[in-house]
Amino acid sequence: MSAACTIESKSMKSEILSSPLRVGVIGVGHLGSIHAALWNEVENVALIGVCDSDNGAAKRVAEKNGVAVYDSPEQLFADVDAVSIVTPTTHHYTTAILALRAGKHCMIEKPITSTVEQAREISAIAKKNNLKIQVGHIERFNPALLALEKTMLKPLFIESHRLAQFTPRATDVAVVHDLMIHDIDVILSIVHSPVVQIDANGVSVVSDTVDIANARIQFENGCVANVTASRISQKQMRKMRIFQNDAYISIDFAQPVVEVFKLIDSRENSAANSGDNSGGQVNNPVPTMLLGQIEKGKINRTIVYEQPSIPQINALKRELELFRDAVLNNTNPVVTADDGVQALEVAEEIMRKISGVK
Repeated sequence: MSAACTIESKSMKSEILSSPLRVGVIGVGHLGSIHAALWNEVENVALIGVCDSDNGAAKRVAEKNGVAVYDSPEQLFADVDAVSIVTPTTHHYTTAILALRAGKHCMIEKPITSTVEQAREISAIAKKNNLKIQVGHIERFNPALLALEKTMLKPLFIESHRLAQFTPRATDVAVVHDLMIHDIDVILSIVHSPVVQIDANGVSVVSDTVDIANARIQFENGCVANVTASRISQKQMRKMRIFQNDAYISIDFAQPVVEVFKLIDSRENSAANSGDNSGGQVNNPVPTMLLGQIEKGKINRTIVYEQPSIPQINALKRELELFRDAVLNNTNPVVTADDGVQALEVAEEIMRKISGVK
C-alpha cells in the first residue's frame, strides 16, 4: 500500500462555509470542461480555476470560463473549498486522497474509484473529517427519474438496456464500470434491499476490456433485475422498465419520457370521475387515460395510463447545485460515497462473474 493510502486529512474538521463556495475542476476533458462551464452558472459558487495534466487543454477551458490555470492540484487546493474530480477513473483515488488530505470537499465522477477498497478508504477519511463526497451518478438527477418522485416504487422485476456507439474515450474501464454502473446505482436506490445473487456474462469485442455485458441481480426481498450494457451498439438506448404488483413503469432516460400503466380500485376511479364529462379523463394533475377494466376477483380494477410531467432541468447542473447545498449546509449529498461504494461492489462482482473468478 502506498504512503498516500495511510495519510488522512491533517486539516481541521470542516465547518459550515459561507457562500459563495469556491470551487475548482481537476481534469478538463470532455466532461470536465462541462463541469467548469456549469459551475460558472451555479448560484452561490465561484469557479476559481482548473487543473489538468494537459496544460494546453487547461488553458483553453480556463480562458473560456475566465478563470485561472493551476499547475498542480495542490496549488488549486490552496484557493478552493471544493473540487470536481473529472480525471480518468484510474486517477480518481489518488486525486481524491490529495483533496481530502487538504481538507477539500469532493464531487467525484462515477465510478467513485477503480476498486472497492479504494472507495471504502476515501469514504472513511471523508466521514472522519466531515468532508462531503458526492459521486457523479448523474441518472439520479435525470428529469425522467425525478418525475417519479411521488410514485410508489416497489419493483419485483426490473429490466434495463444502456446501449451506446463505440468511442475510444472511455475504454480505460470495462463497460460495466463505464455504462452499466449508472443503472446499477439507480436500481439499488429504488429496490432498497441487499443483493443476494449475481449471474453475469460479458465479451470483449473491440477493446481490451469488456464491451458488452449482461447481469441478473437478485435481491433479498425477491426483486430481480436484468441489466444489459453495450458500447458497440449501432443505436443508442437508455431505457429501464419496472414491473410491480400494481404497475408497469417505462423510463426513457434519453428522451426523457416516463409512461406509467397502473391498476386502481374502480371505486377510486368512480370517485375521481364524479361529475366529470371529459370522456374518460380522470381528474388528476398528471395527464391520465383509462384503458379498460379487469372484472375478475372481489374488487373490479381499472387500468390507467399516465405520462408524468418531466421537470425542465439540466441533470448535471442540478447535481452540482445539490453538492453545493450539501457543502454549504453541512448535509448529506444525494449520492453519497457509500452509494458509490455499493454500486462499485455490485459492478466488481459482475466483473468477477464474467471472468469466472469465485
